[in-house]
Amino acid sequence: MDIYRLQYPDHTTTGLNECYSLAIGFFDGLHKGHQAVIRAAQIKAAELAIRSAVMTFDPHPSHLFGGGKNKVSYITQFPEKVRLLEEMGVDTLFVVHFDWELASLTPEQFVDVFIKGLQVKHVTGGFDFTFGSKGVGTMEMMDSLSGGEYGTTVIGKVSDRAEKVSSTRIRKLLENGNVEETVQLLGRPFRTIGTVGHGDKRGRLLGFPTANLVPEPDTLLPANGVYAVRFTFDGRTFDGVCNVGVKPTFHDPDQSRPSVEVHVLDFDGDLYGKEAAVDWIAHIRGERKFDSVDALIQQIGMDKETARELLAKQG
Repeated sequence: MDIYRLQYPDHTTTGLNECYSLAIGFFDGLHKGHQAVIRAAQIKAAELAIRSAVMTFDPHPSHLFGGGKNKVSYITQFPEKVRLLEEMGVDTLFVVHFDWELASLTPEQFVDVFIKGLQVKHVTGGFDFTFGSKGVGTMEMMDSLSGGEYGTTVIGKVSDRAEKVSSTRIRKLLENGNVEETVQLLGRPFRTIGTVGHGDKRGRLLGFPTANLVPEPDTLLPANGVYAVRFTFDGRTFDGVCNVGVKPTFHDPDQSRPSVEVHVLDFDGDLYGKEAAVDWIAHIRGERKFDSVDALIQQIGMDKETARELLAKQG
């Protein structure tokens, strides 16, 4: 997949001699609604015998409009988004830098630069996609501004259990620790990627060594608690039990930032410095403070067996 980073007005389209069927949106999460938009663009690309493309934006618009004060946590970090789009067979990815200059473009200017200027012959977007200054551009306007140079397809609401599949809904589920339902909306387990770093090594002293996964600072995490997970590194995947939180038995919860500690089942080895991924499969329990270390050890043992049972059911 070819990747082009564009920033208005400094980007250049020199060398882009292809025509594109474009799926457009922010696509945080790449959930089933997003997938419907992208699949439709790919089908149109095949019909027109042109390349399929996705256009996304970076950083999240709310970061800009919040004056940099808004904490933006991404459901899907960029490397994971790239991996998923490649798996879907997308030919080209356009990443447009979202700044005040871009946000100030009129819908007409946006179309001239980022649609017609990129030789887009078909645009596919969700029914609620907006563009241009103050978001006044709609997919209906996208069509009216085409001047016959491109076609458009609007994808309607994609629902699950009579409710719209959306990034907002997924965020709320994760805030409540409901990783099971996110699978239904994403079409895959929610994933956190990062690097294994050095923790306090307390897990090893307790008899349950853990890998301390350090995600990017703006990564969304599920609610504090204990989860059955799958842990992938070096192309290998293991079952695991993960605690995300502040480990209140040992720390003051008001002075600690959440950590992601994975006890990898049936594995013994050095993982420090490795790139790894956690797939969140099932919630086991909330995080709580124990009266003694022995009580904590006993509970971890039970959590470990619960994780085995839950993951065995998943196959």
